[in-house]
Amino acid sequence: MLIINRDKANIINTPHGSEIRPLIDRTTSPIEKCSLAEEILPVGAAVGAHFHRETEEVYYILSGTGEMTVGDETEKVTAGDAVYIPVGNVHILKNTGNEPMKIMLVCGAAHNFDDSFPVPGRFDP
Repeated sequence: MLIINRDKANIINTPHGSEIRPLIDRTTSPIEKCSLAEEILPVGAAVGAHFHRETEEVYYILSGTGEMTVGDETEKVTAGDAVYIPVGNVHILKNTGNEPMKIMLVCGAAHNFDDSFPVPGRFDP
């Protein structure tokens, strides 16, 4: 059995100011078909426009509020919302609230940084 405690997980500091904690992914286990990570997105920060050629994602908002864009659609998101991001869809998440956003990231197949492609000019965090 493999158990990864959030408080003991490695922290990845992103260029947009987030902290990502891989919980179950390719760096912590032999998993290949899915992955789970936590992201803390600071107030006013944004995950810039990007897409994945092989990975679909679910962003589950645990706390905070923001604005999520998937493809050409933009909606407000808040705690309790789950957002499906199909393969190939450009997506952006902005923290528009007054507290850090806590998000669970679920990927299938398991997240791979080689499958993340920025979209310059679409959004500049």
